[in-house]
Amino acid sequence: MIATLPNILTLSRIVAIPAIIVTFYIEGPQAQWAALAIFVAAGITDFLDGYFARTRGQFSKLGQFLDPVADKLLIAAVILMLVAVDRITGVTVLAAVVILCREIMVSGLREFLAEIKVGLPVTRLAKWKTTVQMIAIAILLVGGALPFPFPVIEIGIVGLWAAAVLTLITGYDYLRAGLRHMAAEDRAAENRATGARTPPAAEDRA
Repeated sequence: MIATLPNILTLSRIVAIPAIIVTFYIEGPQAQWAALAIFVAAGITDFLDGYFARTRGQFSKLGQFLDPVADKLLIAAVILMLVAVDRITGVTVLAAVVILCREIMVSGLREFLAEIKVGLPVTRLAKWKTTVQMIAIAILLVGGALPFPFPVIEIGIVGLWAAAVLTLITGYDYLRAGLRHMAAEDRAAENRATGARTPPAAEDRA
């Protein structure tokens, strides 16, 4: 059902996207602080929807579909807007492209693996990547509105590059796992076609 607290919290992240985009077209530091506040609130809902789903037992297929989609839509929209307003510029755009391409690749992998009923669990390093990425984006959102004497934007750029590096590492791990499952599925399909018995996986024989 849609009208459960976890699903409402997940949907709120999607609703937050146009609200954040509007702030980019309003001049002044207040708009940047508003963008940061909305982004942080959306990030909090990412924790809360999973928490309430577990504690209330309100798991649903809709929630499982919407949760990663809402995260990726939010991150992609904000990164694109940061590029559009020149807070992400020059060679750093490559870091943004790496992050966006990785999100698309992982989504495609999960969609394929779901068809063969194989999960792709989130790794600990991927969680660190997400944390670094969210902090970097938050810093870039508030930009020069912070009354600090040190270069805030530059700190956000460094954080974005760190997230991009972690993105490459975790993306490779996910791709390797996905390819392993694809190869196993191909072998199983060949064995079914030839009538041969599929050998047990190495981990099953251990």
